Amino acid sequence: MDSDLDRAAAVEEGLAAAGCTVVAIAAGVEELTRRVRDTGAEVIVCGLDDPSRDELEGMRALHRDEPRPVVLFAEKAAPEQIEAALEAGVAAYVVEGLAPSRVRPVIEVAIRRFRAHQALRRQLALAQSDLEERKLVDRATGALMQRHRLSEPEAYRRLRRMAMDQGLRLAAAATMVLEKK
Repeated sequence: MDSDLDRAAAVEEGLAAAGCTVVAIAAGVEELTRRVRDTGAEVIVCGLDDPSRDELEGMRALHRDEPRPVVLFAEKAAPEQIEAALEAGVAAYVVEGLAPSRVRPVIEVAIRRFRAHQALRRQLALAQSDLEERKLVDRATGALMQRHRLSEPEAYRRLRRMAMDQGLRLAAAATMVLEKK
């Protein structure tokens, strides 16, 4: 994405020299989102003078809906802009110019950073899910303790036995216990 045609041509030349295939050039964020969806681009390279709040918000939406590594070549580097760009999903923020020899390494770093970030997001989602399941099991164990006057270990064993007997995950058995009330 680049509204400056000269810079867009320089970026395209740098990408081609680095062995990359340019599948589309977009003038704005809305067009960029459409082109990413249409082409299935693997990496997004943007050139902007001074990334605006709207452009960064568009990148945030793009990152949410069509996550891809994003490399941003910018002329300005205010710390708050860099921070906002990183929060919007930009994997590499490169300031002041584009040398064709730098394109490939920058893209490779962006891809690796994006993959690491995605892996962390998956781990976080899994940890949150595990925590929610654990809370569910704890609540069900408490309910069994109260209903049947069981100790905590007895209630937990009963819940586990119920799950095994019915071929369910422990969290599914806990949900059934809590729904019986």
